[in-house]
Amino acid sequence: MSSHAAPSGSIPAGAAPKLSGAPRRRAVSPLPYLLVLPTLVFVGLFTIWPTLSSVIHSLYTQRLNIAKYRNPIFAGLSNYESLFRDSTFYLVLGNTALYLVGTVLPAVALGFLFALLINRKLPAIGVARLLLFQPTVLPMVSVATIWLFLFTPDYGLFNSMLQLFGYHGPQNWTGNPNMALLAIVIVSVWKNAGFYMVFYLAGMQSLPLSVYEAARLDGAGPVATTLRITLPLLRRTTLFVTTIAFIGAFQTVDHVFVLTQGGPSDASNILLYYLWQVRFSYLDVGRASAVTVVLVFLMLIFTVTNFVMTERGGRTDVDV
Repeated sequence: MSSHAAPSGSIPAGAAPKLSGAPRRRAVSPLPYLLVLPTLVFVGLFTIWPTLSSVIHSLYTQRLNIAKYRNPIFAGLSNYESLFRDSTFYLVLGNTALYLVGTVLPAVALGFLFALLINRKLPAIGVARLLLFQPTVLPMVSVATIWLFLFTPDYGLFNSMLQLFGYHGPQNWTGNPNMALLAIVIVSVWKNAGFYMVFYLAGMQSLPLSVYEAARLDGAGPVATTLRITLPLLRRTTLFVTTIAFIGAFQTVDHVFVLTQGGPSDASNILLYYLWQVRFSYLDVGRASAVTVVLVFLMLIFTVTNFVMTERGGRTDVDV
């Protein structure tokens, strides 16, 4: 029996071919996961779990001031049904919508305008920046106390200014159902505009100067430069600022406690203050949990909508 030697470079029978170009499996480093782990634990403990707990408690009836309902009793969606049949809840939602529009849009717009004014090298510009930012560092309770004096019907600054324009007769800013919500809106805008100014100022100082030089050579004026260059380039800054402004408007309630306590007749009652009332005044745990779920849902809807609209409607080019 004759045997033939396998030619050089041939693959023996039964042997699997070796792929010289096959990618090697890279070892996965645990370091990135370890770095993210503290944040995940924090978010899980203080965001995800409280939200899930609110969802669970919203399915139960629990009234701490009624012996019969002191222990949780499963009630399904009855808390949501009673909530959306309550006319006061719809009034609170309407007040919250007006409050959000009245605080977020003016405060963000003023923050942008303040940043435009102080984004230049001028004598004592640091003092101007400090004065515009100063309300931000004050606690909201202190701010509300200051403005409570300004809103005083007899000798407050606002009524004194009205007298200069020929109007005689004090206005009860915090006790008038038609003006109470406006009062808390003014306080919120005054406090937060300087905070949003910082983000816009940081964004403006990082913009390329060559674009503005080209616009100046093409004859673009300040208005055209602002609308066609500065605003489009600060699109992501605006997304961030509007998102934190909206969430902050939902979370801030200190000035309502000091100025109006949600009154008169719930005219200035907003969602977070209503949540406090239901939980700590009425001691209705189930209904308060349902309000919490609605609050979280509204914030989630706005954040996602704001992000999608900004990403789709944003322009990546600059027209001069």
